Amino acid sequence: MTAREDLARLAAQAQAGEHPGADPRIALGTVQALTARRAAVLMLFGVLDDVPAESGKPLAPADLDILLLERAHTLDDHPGQVAFPGGSIDPGDESPVAAALREAVEETGLDVDGVEVLGIMPELGLSRSNFIVTPVLAWWASPSPVRVVDYAESAQVFRVPVRDLLDPDNRFTATITRDEKTFTSPAFAVNGLVVWGFTGMVLTGLFQQLNWTVPWDEGRLREIEI
Repeated sequence: MTAREDLARLAAQAQAGEHPGADPRIALGTVQALTARRAAVLMLFGVLDDVPAESGKPLAPADLDILLLERAHTLDDHPGQVAFPGGSIDPGDESPVAAALREAVEETGLDVDGVEVLGIMPELGLSRSNFIVTPVLAWWASPSPVRVVDYAESAQVFRVPVRDLLDPDNRFTATITRDEKTFTSPAFAVNGLVVWGFTGMVLTGLFQQLNWTVPWDEGRLREIEI
């Protein structure tokens, strides 16, 4: 089965209500539903560009990647964090899919004609900023150039080889101290950045559901400064 077929199968299972529960830290019940804002993110997988994976381990197809961005460090919400393209669902958006695609265009210059939407995944909670987030799973059937469109919003836009994300050498548990409380999340060290928090938890759950996960040392801790 190809990576696209794996992703399509997962999307179909989600639509049929067969999707397993989310990490408790990003479960829908972690937000105040009556006051929460709604957002959508685009989880866009595709055939790797001309930048090869750093990992030589055959953990995933060598030519498979996912589109991510680094949020601008001047933003009020989640500054400097690595995230999926996406953002708030506006009143003019017809659906979470429309919102995710619109935001991806605004943030990365993506050509949506090359994107095949596979389906929407169950809603997740982003408790710190009180968002209900709808992940949109998609396949990049015809990749287009991407870039930072607005540096007030994003510091960089990049494509990460899935093989590098799955490599146990690039995985650890991030610890974050905020308001005298310590939080943990699965994390990935890729592209000179750390993918942690909401994005790290979503990717971890996604890889587990796809049966792509390679065992890694969850006891390896690294403190993240925010």
